[in-house]
Amino acid sequence: MSNSRVQSVRGMREVLPGLASKISETQQRVLQIIRSYAYDEIQIPLLEFTELFARGVGEATDIVEKEMYSLEDRDGVSLSLRPEGTAGCVRALEENGLLYNQIQKVFYAGPMFRYEKPQKGRYRQFTQIGVEAYGLPGPDIDLEQILLARDIWRELGLSQTLTLEINNLGSLESRGKYRSALVDFLQPYEAALDEDSQRRLQTNPLRILDTKNEKTKLILEKAPKLEEFLDSESKGRFSQLCTLLTEQNQDYVINPFLVRGLDYYTDCVFEWKA
Repeated sequence: MSNSRVQSVRGMREVLPGLASKISETQQRVLQIIRSYAYDEIQIPLLEFTELFARGVGEATDIVEKEMYSLEDRDGVSLSLRPEGTAGCVRALEENGLLYNQIQKVFYAGPMFRYEKPQKGRYRQFTQIGVEAYGLPGPDIDLEQILLARDIWRELGLSQTLTLEINNLGSLESRGKYRSALVDFLQPYEAALDEDSQRRLQTNPLRILDTKNEKTKLILEKAPKLEEFLDSESKGRFSQLCTLLTEQNQDYVINPFLVRGLDYYTDCVFEWKA
């Protein structure tokens, strides 16, 4: 019998006594604010069919290509641990008839799994709290979720250390046109791009915009701009959001290189950055 000690799986985080109670207390403070905005809790499975994430998140995204924990069950069906919450949330509401001609505002909290390189502050199992709103297309729901996050930062004493960055990705059609233009521009520079950007050029080129590689950033300075491809409806919605933020005394920075790695993102995207 082996005398070697059994250790935790790499990237899986245990939270030990003392810290665990502090994390639970913080989570409850966050959830209390979310509930005050009239979001109802939904609990979604840890396991879903792999096809759900390939279709909903995007087959060419980093999550689906490299980061999912997938397995075949005894019937040969591919299943995956959830890497994010939106796809499972949409699936659950749709499957149970809660989206057709209805407004839904829900939240979830729990572990997600991504096969990333473990590093300080980043684990392969992590806890995520998410809010989702359906049936509310106007910019007012974008504003609500930004203000919800602002209230959380104020509750936790973090508001003075964070800056709100926003960008407009436009409609799926606008993004498609911009994608083609960006690829046409970058192809002559392909050999000079960093390794990740070379891979993304043919699969997920918009992700190149948020590269951390300085040489690639220099190339992108002359690239076509996403705003040049936006339709009037998307521009109008984004302009309304900016006006609403100003009315709520919320400072923001428009970051034209702010994109998301998941295919379902359109129109307004935002991040709070330290």
